[in-house]
Amino acid sequence: MPRAIWSGSISFGLLNVPVKLYSAVSKKSVSFRELRESDSSRIRHKRVAEADGEEVPYEEIVKGYEIAPEQYVVLSRDELEELDPKKTRAIEIQDFVDLDEIDPIYFDHPYYLGPDKGAEKAYALLVKAMQDSHKVAIARFVLRNKENLAALRPMDGVMTMATMRFADEVVSPEEIADAIEVDAGKPTKKELEMAKALIDSLAGDFEADKYRDEYREEVLSLIERKAKGEEVVAATSEAPKPTKAPDLMAALEESLAAVKGEEEKATKPAPKPRAKSAKKTPSRSTSKSRSRSKAKAKT
Repeated sequence: MPRAIWSGSISFGLLNVPVKLYSAVSKKSVSFRELRESDSSRIRHKRVAEADGEEVPYEEIVKGYEIAPEQYVVLSRDELEELDPKKTRAIEIQDFVDLDEIDPIYFDHPYYLGPDKGAEKAYALLVKAMQDSHKVAIARFVLRNKENLAALRPMDGVMTMATMRFADEVVSPEEIADAIEVDAGKPTKKELEMAKALIDSLAGDFEADKYRDEYREEVLSLIERKAKGEEVVAATSEAPKPTKAPDLMAALEESLAAVKGEEEKATKPAPKPRAKSAKKTPSRSTSKSRSRSKAKAKT
């Protein structure tokens, strides 16, 4: 059974709905240990001071903010605790907005919110009201001594919550305009039509189950084969070459033809197996004529 990682209440006007917070994701990754190559001895990392190379106990470590090279403003744990955000247990809803108004770049980590004991009716009411209004709640709350912005929305009868990045944490396209050069001339009408046709040919409904972490699966397969003592030959890989401007139309046409070919393969019925031809048995008249011809040949 999943364990709650936080408990508090959704604060909405004079309404307070006690809730529990659950993580909505279970990250799948392949983790490795650092080993010495010669004997596979485990590598341990220690906190050491640059000045003398001595190991430093955790309790003797303080936080320092670098204001210039090798110049720090040191802050103690007590000073930082005094500045901790107000340790409130409320998810304070501030606004209701349309989901389409929020760019996905602002979303960070997803969670589920479940009702605490005795709050089932108020929880269901809030979920239903938000579902019928097609609105998303923007709220603030404190988790692990950090103030968070969050978006609350219902999904299949359950309240979900995604922490959000603040506006000053998101890099705007204008800030990287010099690094990303997009002024490459206006595409021709034919190129645009072909590109749209390619998009339409690949369009479909989103099905999360059909997308897999193929790299992780290959790594796990490699580990399993090496654990069995199999010899693994490294495969060479090449980075795909960028499509040059004069070749855009040819690339689009080939892509469309490839997609149509795959679609025809998928929809084309399988060829029916050929029926075995039955052996013809000679009729009586045929056998009589054969015997007569044989008799004439003998005379």
